[in-house]
Amino acid sequence: MVDRLDFQTIQTDRDGQRADEAEPPLVSAIIPCLNEERTLGICIRKAFDVFAKRGIKGEVVVGDNGSSDRSVEIAEALGARVVHQRVKGYGAAISAAAESAQGAYLIMADADDSYDWSSLGDFIAALEEGADLVMGDRFAGGIEPGAMPPLHRYLGNPVLSTIARWLHHSPIHDFHCGMRGFTREAFRRIGARSPGMEFASEMVINAHRAGLVIREVPIKLYPDKRGRPPHLRSFRDGWRHLRLIVAHAPDTMYLIPGATLLVAGIAGLSVLAAGPVRIGGWYFGIHFVALSSMATLIGLSAILFGMLAKVAIAIYQPVHGGRVVPWLMRGSPLEWLVFSGGALAVVGFVADALLALHWIFVGGPMEQSVHLTFVTTTVCVAGMSMVLSGFVLKLLLDNLGDRRAI
Repeated sequence: MVDRLDFQTIQTDRDGQRADEAEPPLVSAIIPCLNEERTLGICIRKAFDVFAKRGIKGEVVVGDNGSSDRSVEIAEALGARVVHQRVKGYGAAISAAAESAQGAYLIMADADDSYDWSSLGDFIAALEEGADLVMGDRFAGGIEPGAMPPLHRYLGNPVLSTIARWLHHSPIHDFHCGMRGFTREAFRRIGARSPGMEFASEMVINAHRAGLVIREVPIKLYPDKRGRPPHLRSFRDGWRHLRLIVAHAPDTMYLIPGATLLVAGIAGLSVLAAGPVRIGGWYFGIHFVALSSMATLIGLSAILFGMLAKVAIAIYQPVHGGRVVPWLMRGSPLEWLVFSGGALAVVGFVADALLALHWIFVGGPMEQSVHLTFVTTTVCVAGMSMVLSGFVLKLLLDNLGDRRAI
């Protein structure tokens, strides 16, 4: 028979255990997995060892992507929580695990033991100091022999990271490092959706766009120990990274070059509309009129596509830090583009028609009016481009407004 004191002690211990279980973990270790039975257990043990040494309450969440080996069994036996993701892909597996994670800080790394999970403490410390996203830097920390193929080490990663830094004005040196940490709120604001390897690039791009605090910590990369080819496909996944990096940079890829070309093209057409000119011994004739027309139309198209791209990004990006989309939503871009573009199209068409009628009834060579014909035709085409783009822009803005109203 248990006396009252012993009963109270046992009951208190149980209540304390329940309270401890109810308390959410501070850190969630996120591991994407697809048939990683040889190395998954090593990574899970290292993560739990760090939690124990630092006195941190943590959990390990494995995002399983349909493993057919013993990966799930091993993870559950070691105390990890397994989240099953039917959608194939690196990004899909991480997203599923991260959305299920309960920790305030989420730290992700691959299951092949190429990243040292014992360095978890550096990421935790940076997050505790106020960082929203902490990126590992393999090039600063060191890459062990055989840990990264020469194609990736000397070409793929440096080139893609350089392009990303230039297009997105980012200081991050290792854009594609697979070990990184972030707060739960930061993950929500980042809102990365790519299912494949390009998820890594999208995270950094969206974090910059959302104005999050990003830090880098040096980490060492080791040869993976899984004993089979990696899931990464160099050219396929490299192209996916590149196209996402480019598509998500409308300012640098569309708007700035477009504005430059548009101004240069209009200036050229204005100077050459009446006929050829000589400037400092240089002769500018019909070829430069054609070039000016091309620059004008390409520049205008780039600006219009840039606006469409910004709205398209904002549709699925939870936080958009730019000024263009709010400005478009406050105004009436459809009406402005339709009326102004329509006016340009009519003026250009009428001017073209008058020039044609003049040639029909008056006769003579067209060389005297060919420069002006280039100008009027360019004005007509530019106006129609504005009208058609206005309706597409309206569709996207309506979609964005409906999503934000939900």
